[in-house]
Amino acid sequence: MKKKFLCGAAFMAMTASMLFGCAGDSAEETTAAGKETSAEAGAEKETEAKEDAEKKETEAASGEKVKVTLLVTGSFGDKAFNDSAQAGMKKIESEMGDQVEVEMIEMGSDKTKFEGSMLDAAESDADIIITGLWDMKEITEQVAQEFPEKKFIIFDTDVDYTLGDLSNVYSMSYKQNEGAFLAGVLAASVTSSDMEFANEDAVIGFVGAKDTAAVINDSAVGYIEGAQFVNPDIKVLVSYVGSYVDSATAKELALTQYSSGADCVFVAAGPASVGVIEAGAESQKYVIGVDSDQALAYEGKDEANYIISSAIKGVGDSLFSSIERAQGGELPYGEHETLGLAEGAVGLADNEIYNTVVPEDVRTAVDGAKEKLLAGEVTVDTAYGMDEETLKGIINGAQ
Repeated sequence: MKKKFLCGAAFMAMTASMLFGCAGDSAEETTAAGKETSAEAGAEKETEAKEDAEKKETEAASGEKVKVTLLVTGSFGDKAFNDSAQAGMKKIESEMGDQVEVEMIEMGSDKTKFEGSMLDAAESDADIIITGLWDMKEITEQVAQEFPEKKFIIFDTDVDYTLGDLSNVYSMSYKQNEGAFLAGVLAASVTSSDMEFANEDAVIGFVGAKDTAAVINDSAVGYIEGAQFVNPDIKVLVSYVGSYVDSATAKELALTQYSSGADCVFVAAGPASVGVIEAGAESQKYVIGVDSDQALAYEGKDEANYIISSAIKGVGDSLFSSIERAQGGELPYGEHETLGLAEGAVGLADNEIYNTVVPEDVRTAVDGAKEKLLAGEVTVDTAYGMDEETLKGIINGAQ
């Protein structure tokens, strides 16, 4: 019995040894397999991440730049809108050159060629086409519908979005009436000051391009209301050139206003504005420029001494902002926006001449008016949507 027990015990021990041995081998194999699977998964993920990174790097390296083409009516060197737009494009090129390619085209003054130039741009490799002003409104409305794959930006006017599918057009205009209001405050304060070329008469002037252009009349309304904000009895002489490019006529009109007692004239006539600046220098009277800081354009020349400020429309800055927003997918194509003092799109040029020639109390008056506008304590009428009788009433009432 004892021998059987020993034999049974030995058999059980051998069986247990075999079982435990098999279990141990199985556990080791499972662990090894797990480790192998985990390593393979890790390696696979690492490879995928590497391939993904390489793919993105390749896409970035081979990615084409967005081509932005600017078309201007007239030419650069106008010391106004076109120069401001050009400055904006140069800023885009300088700060976004890794993403954007810039092209600038002067269309000249022959309006019959504007549509052809726009069609050429649309048929080119341009991705975004920028243009501006009232003369390009209808052309943009037509061409944009013919080329739905292109994007269009038009400044200083809007488009009629009810005409068709213009979901590829972003339009923006400016509250020039707010900038003109500040110009009126400045002129009215200057004419009653002891500045060197100011006279005793409370008379100032305004020379605009066309009396049929709402954008010009908007400046006239703002200017008159700004002047009357300072002095309700001030006289504001108003003349229209009938053109944006006839600087000779602009000069004659300004000379007439200066000889009629005006000692400060605000000009809103595009390229024709140079005529008023020449008249100011010859008459030794003050000028308030328009659109861009026109004193900078005459830096080092005698004319600069008479340009005490300019009612600025930040065309260049607004173009830069538009392309920046477009690149970020945030530009509201298919919509129109109006940019004003609150958006930093309009205002008065604050340069060295303004700060040295214009007395502190006059600058303080301008700053005070600006604060009231921003706070909503003062509102400025706009010529947009204003009936002709009301417009004429404002202009004639200031004569």
